[in-house]
Amino acid sequence: MSLDPQILHRLKTVKDPELGIDIVSLGLIYQAEFTKDAQIRVQMTLTSPGCPLAGVIDQMIRDAVFDLVHDPADVQISIVFDPPWTPDMMSEEARLMTQL
Repeated sequence: MSLDPQILHRLKTVKDPELGIDIVSLGLIYQAEFTKDAQIRVQMTLTSPGCPLAGVIDQMIRDAVFDLVHDPADVQISIVFDPPWTPDMMSEEARLMTQL
């Protein structure tokens, strides 16, 4: 798993619309890196496979990192469910905020 600090810093501004906690602290980000051709690759999961806000979160990610790339098409976001998300993936602070 590759987690670029510059990208993670931006992704910490993206809050899950339902929980109000950033997607990094929730443990949703599995990979965040610059590719060799200066694109951004983000591999992530959602708290549930049927999350109705997946498209909203996708756009929020693109908005958060837009100035790190030359073209919005240079942001590749993959949503995976292996491994599936569990509350254990959350940071301690996020767990305390949600009481999960």
